[in-house]
Amino acid sequence: MNLTSIIIPNYNGRTLLADCIYSIRQHTDVPYEIIVVDNGSTDGSTEFCRQEQITFVSLPENRGFPAACNIGLQLSRGDNLLLLNNDVLVTREWLERMLDCLHSSADIGVVGPVTDYASGRQQLDVSGMQQEEVLAQFSTRDRGKWQVADRIVGLCYLMKREVFDRVGLLDERFSPGHYEDDDYCFRVRLEGYRLMIAGDSFIYHLGSKSFGKEDQEQVKELLIRNREKFIAKWGVDPSIYM
Repeated sequence: MNLTSIIIPNYNGRTLLADCIYSIRQHTDVPYEIIVVDNGSTDGSTEFCRQEQITFVSLPENRGFPAACNIGLQLSRGDNLLLLNNDVLVTREWLERMLDCLHSSADIGVVGPVTDYASGRQQLDVSGMQQEEVLAQFSTRDRGKWQVADRIVGLCYLMKREVFDRVGLLDERFSPGHYEDDDYCFRVRLEGYRLMIAGDSFIYHLGSKSFGKEDQEQVKELLIRNREKFIAKWGVDPSIYM
């Protein structure tokens, strides 16, 4: 099985990062490497990475999500590249099933899982369900649950190396974040690749923890500003496929 590079941007999220990495170690049975790109954290995140012998890059300041992803992508060695939020918990066979979907056809370029917290078609309603109920219902291997998508949310974004080689880095004009994943999906589709939701791969997402630390009015302004940047770049309103 080819190596998958798992790239995790982090900003003052030591506890989240630790839980995320422990879940990866518990539930991943295919070859992988982890690369943490730390955006100037002051909470001991880099000390945790050092103690756990995790490859990491320590930036002197918070350069935002797209820049952190780009640094990780350029350091990666894998044939498959995975951008992953630090506020997720993966479950059994999560990556194996996404890889199955990704490599089931030459024209599939990007795959994402289903989750309990996301915008768009990847979100499932698991309210009131225990974990084993969730996994029994949504995490049973079944190719019939795969579906073509117009976009994959950047919280867990698996792509082939050849896609990255053709499409390039994330667009840092969207820093510190929001709409950089929509932009990348748009560019991937322009190259002729399909995007897929692996409906039999489930992860938990705690939800916007990094941006949740910021003033909500500032976050709203950022969303509006980056949406306008997307429209200015492509002449398309991203809401038509969100």
